[in-house]
Amino acid sequence: MTNPSTAHPAQVLLDAQAGAQRIPVCDHYSGVEVRMRKSLQLQQELMAEFGHCVFDVTLDCEDGAPVGSEREHARLVARLAQEAAPGARVAARVHTIDHPAFAEDIAIIAGEAGRHLCHIMLPKVESVDDVLRAERALAAAGADHLPLHALIESPGAVHRAFDIAAHPRIQSLSFGLMDFVSAHGGAIPASGMTSKGQFEHPLVVRAKLEIAAACHANGKVPSHCVVTEFSDAAAMQAAAGRAAQEFGYTRMWSIHPAQIRPILAAFAPGEAEIARAARIVSAAVHADWAPISEDGVLHDRASYRYFWQVLERAHQTGRALPEEARGWFAEAAAPAP
Repeated sequence: MTNPSTAHPAQVLLDAQAGAQRIPVCDHYSGVEVRMRKSLQLQQELMAEFGHCVFDVTLDCEDGAPVGSEREHARLVARLAQEAAPGARVAARVHTIDHPAFAEDIAIIAGEAGRHLCHIMLPKVESVDDVLRAERALAAAGADHLPLHALIESPGAVHRAFDIAAHPRIQSLSFGLMDFVSAHGGAIPASGMTSKGQFEHPLVVRAKLEIAAACHANGKVPSHCVVTEFSDAAAMQAAAGRAAQEFGYTRMWSIHPAQIRPILAAFAPGEAEIARAARIVSAAVHADWAPISEDGVLHDRASYRYFWQVLERAHQTGRALPEEARGWFAEAAAPAP
């Protein structure tokens, strides 16, 4: 039996649900070749800066492929994924399940570059049936290992979000704000798509909370929607902060390179919180995970899980870790996700 004092915190705190899905907090989308290549280059630059991959690059077929050139675009996406540097996290957003190009997207991208991909993003998922169809397509392409991410973009899909999140192949649900608003036939004003209005209209707020709750109930990752005002840094930072702090999201989409660092900053714990988390988890290790007192406050495994999750989030977002916590995130020490 493993000695509790020598075991890795992630092994001891096995039911620390948020730690079950350790993926970057930022998912960056690009679909035009020059931008896809620049995104992959930027990913490598930030990997060198932080020592590990801090954001995913999702190569986009749905909005990136020119009409009539879907096959050529899928081949380009597969080639770029195959050319990605070691340690890169590259995903692909394919066409919708009912699009004529869907099957070929999966066959080409997952079939040829599956071992280079971290997941496949499915747009406009309406039900578990869509997930099952994608699962069969991946099996036919020999890519059974790939997780699926689902984009929830309609009122019906929001209603079925808990069922979709419960499927074992699903790793993350994303909220598709623009399509969700337009699906209401004008009942939600255009302001509901803005960086501020999306946090105020009751129907949009309800959808965001349903998706976040569905993910957390099933140990999956809720991914927040885009902010289209990409040139407004303050709006971007405010939206990312609200998504992380008020709506329970642990990941967010980027559609412009300037959005990546603000997302990392918004989803990162503060320095004081990181220091406290390292202090408490370190004390827990030395106490063989028995309860401890810190400044007159009792801590046990329930709060240890929370503070371990703080440290995981700090690592994911490239924050500096106190010396006592660094060893837990060394490549050789950390258990495989």
